Amino acid sequence: MSYLLLTGATGLLGSYLIRDLTRKGVRLAVVVRRTKFATAKQRIEDCMVRWERIAGHSLPRPVVLEGNITSPDFGLSEDEIKWVTKHCDSLMHNAASLTFQAESPEGEPWASNVKGTQVTLDFCKTTGITDFHHVSTAYVCGLRDDIAKEDELDVGQELGNDYETSKMQAEKLVRTAEHIKTVTCYRPAIIIGDSKTGYTSTFHGFYVPLKILSSLVSKTVTLGFSKEELQAVNKAGSDRLRELLNMDGSEHKNYVPVDWVSEVMAHIFAENKHHGKTYHLTPRNRVPVSQMQAVFEDSFTEQTVVHSEATEMNIDWNNFEKYFVEQMEVYKSYWKDDPHFDYTNTTQAAPHLPCPIVDEEMLEKMCRFAMESNFGWPRPKSEIAENDLHDLFQKNHLSLSNNHSKVIANIEINGPGGGQWKFLENDDQSISLEEGIDSNVAHSIYMNTTTFNDLLNGRLTIEESITTGNLLFEGSQSLDHLLNLLFENLVGQVKQLALVNENK
Repeated sequence: MSYLLLTGATGLLGSYLIRDLTRKGVRLAVVVRRTKFATAKQRIEDCMVRWERIAGHSLPRPVVLEGNITSPDFGLSEDEIKWVTKHCDSLMHNAASLTFQAESPEGEPWASNVKGTQVTLDFCKTTGITDFHHVSTAYVCGLRDDIAKEDELDVGQELGNDYETSKMQAEKLVRTAEHIKTVTCYRPAIIIGDSKTGYTSTFHGFYVPLKILSSLVSKTVTLGFSKEELQAVNKAGSDRLRELLNMDGSEHKNYVPVDWVSEVMAHIFAENKHHGKTYHLTPRNRVPVSQMQAVFEDSFTEQTVVHSEATEMNIDWNNFEKYFVEQMEVYKSYWKDDPHFDYTNTTQAAPHLPCPIVDEEMLEKMCRFAMESNFGWPRPKSEIAENDLHDLFQKNHLSLSNNHSKVIANIEINGPGGGQWKFLENDDQSISLEEGIDSNVAHSIYMNTTTFNDLLNGRLTIEESITTGNLLFEGSQSLDHLLNLLFENLVGQVKQLALVNENK
């Protein structure tokens, strides 16, 4: 099985795609940029640690390529480009900017959504990838008031903001790229948090009014409120919010939970027969703005600490309105009444995965999570693995190989700091490792990083690990000699690892 190369893996949808595509048995490689807070590997590791806590067991790691979608060839090295050419035959372009209003022609969203898409298409040409999966948006339909169909793109519609315009341009680039043989396009509506937990890592769109209500209290209230007073503030604030946006409350929005969007996308990708179409990942029910207002008011009142000594309110509405208008100016088109979407292809491809009904209870989960997490701030601290096996192998010169090497076995080590490699027998009979699994090889070794570290530090033997089921061999040959060689190369002191099947 070849690898799928995924961009945008550390965003909200991207993190769910890692989970759901992996569940489908898809081998993943990801292009991730470094930030001032963390390396690309650490960002992916943070994502995987979260999923492992929920799953209760170790998970396989994707191959991580540190790069940037706005740099030619993602800024990857020649060896990394060769690796992609050799291992990847599909690409899912999920990276995007959600900026609604550009500050300059070179800035966002143009840099990521248009230039980034062109760079990604060029990279596919360089590496020979012809199967392209593009994450667009349902709102390439712009300001239409009729039913937007899945097989339509540019029908002369007016677009509402720079984000919609940039995504329209990006989708056109993908559809006109002559070197791409198959284009599968996913157009989600407005993605909100997890339908079951309310979890989200981004707080755009739906969450903006809630953030403004929070800021209202922190910026304009000099004394605490009683519960009744706080409810009055919330009601007045959200009523004024609707008035400033020229809404009457009858407008509707198309919200879709991130877990549903990801699950449907993973299902479509895993079934080749569904490739080559466009899918509107849109809800069956639209949420009235009046219902959202009620949820915002109730959620904010519930989550806000009420001081018993509160005696009065001191709201400077002029300052609040100025602050609100500044914050919401770029979202005006967002809060208009939403169009209706055709979702025939999605229903046919995934009839067993209907979109969950987004009701008051689900919206309350979203609001509760946002406020309890303080809208994602401060950032949670990264956890450091006992060993980063990529670094460990490289420091011991085990990751060096050449084009004439023969693949003799795979090794997959799940959990923090883990990854996937293949054992190579070089021309001089030495053994080295190369990142990535070779699906044509019948022999494999499986373990998690806890077992690996126990073996490395002499806390376990190979025989003990096999007996307890923590170390698994696949294939007809005994592979313990490879493990012995691996650990002997890693740590000179580890020389007395037990051998399995000594008489073979």
